[in-house]
Amino acid sequence: MRSLLRTVLIALCLGGWALAQQQTDQDQPGQNQSPPRSDRDKEAASTESSSRDTRVDLSPPKDDAKNHPNSGIVDTNPEDEPADVQEMHPWNPYRAMKDDEVGDYYFKRKSYKAALARYQDALIWKEKDAVANFRMAQCYEKLDQPDEAIVHYQEYLKILPEGPFAKDAQKALQKLKAEAKK
Repeated sequence: MRSLLRTVLIALCLGGWALAQQQTDQDQPGQNQSPPRSDRDKEAASTESSSRDTRVDLSPPKDDAKNHPNSGIVDTNPEDEPADVQEMHPWNPYRAMKDDEVGDYYFKRKSYKAALARYQDALIWKEKDAVANFRMAQCYEKLDQPDEAIVHYQEYLKILPEGPFAKDAQKALQKLKAEAKK
């Protein structure tokens, strides 16, 4: 019984102490608070901008046309008025790598059309993907489309002339060109 009485007495003391602390904090206003808005300095208020006055500059940087020559204006307006939307090219090398992996899966299973579609998707996400070009050439070769295969073997050699598949690409090009002459 005594322990219960002690606990209640301690709780009342702590509660009274917390109440006293709150009252002293209220008696000393402005110690940890910022002054009301009307008390601010007039000069400081004139240099600040409100959200209504803030305008975002959407114009391109100075050398944008020189640094990004392939990004032109996309004209989707039928009335011959210039559009203000600039063309954006998707760039996601991780997604391209994943498309290459899935394409390899289909290629190993001899599903060359499905593999070709995934390699084409990889080229959307990464234009100069050497592996996708090489694998596309192999798919076109397997699908009996030698003209397309030659184009992609040459593109691979243009991107990586000393790459890991360069010798294979050169051999395939020689073979395809010899067959084309016959």
